[in-house]
Amino acid sequence: MPTIRLEDVSKIYKGQKGGGGLRPGRRGFETLSRVNLEIAQGEFVFFVGSRGAGSSTLLNLISGLLQPDEGAVYLDQVNLSKLKRRQEKKLPYIFGRVPQEPSLVRSATVFENLCPPGRFGRVGGTLTDGPLIAKALALVGLPDSEEKYPGEFSASERRRIELAKAILYSPPILILDRITDDMDDDSIWDMMHLLDEMNHRGTTVLMATGARQFVNLMRRRVITLVDGRIVGDVQKGRFGDIV
Repeated sequence: MPTIRLEDVSKIYKGQKGGGGLRPGRRGFETLSRVNLEIAQGEFVFFVGSRGAGSSTLLNLISGLLQPDEGAVYLDQVNLSKLKRRQEKKLPYIFGRVPQEPSLVRSATVFENLCPPGRFGRVGGTLTDGPLIAKALALVGLPDSEEKYPGEFSASERRRIELAKAILYSPPILILDRITDDMDDDSIWDMMHLLDEMNHRGTTVLMATGARQFVNLMRRRVITLVDGRIVGDVQKGRFGDIV
């Protein structure tokens, strides 16, 4: 199980105006500024802060979707910026992700959405993935929905389908970017129970969220960001704790 480490990480966007969490830097506008952070295997971490505070950028850097402009992100002792192509191909099996913006293809069935790219339509892939997809959908409370289309579900249910996709291959690290924004309270609570069970089995869970009451109930590690900087990092914390 991997350990995540960020050393003096900054992300700078050039030619953008300030506001919305962006702040002037030496060469542009920074969404993250000199972040140092270590996350041990098996931790459950909430990232909280206003929109634009930098949590989405931070999660994308951790998962290798973005590269830092300064500093380095390590998975164990491996610098993610220096991965070889064959190593990069392994990242989707290390990180299960639910992005901030909904990602389901409306014209495809739930099965097609969850089946890995390039494998749908291949007999081997279908036989291999079918039971895993059925299991993942059952875990998120949507059994027997493989042949339905995303439009047949509520926004909350669609986010649960995306969670099923993220946990499909039991990745060691789950990254959930504001998944709770489109979910009702009952769905959030059910999801928290599932994530808690997975975490107790060793899965690292990293979640950016604005769901204050659930963060306070879970009492896990809470990291608070303001304008691209970590201003709070509290074990068994509450929403907005600053220490």
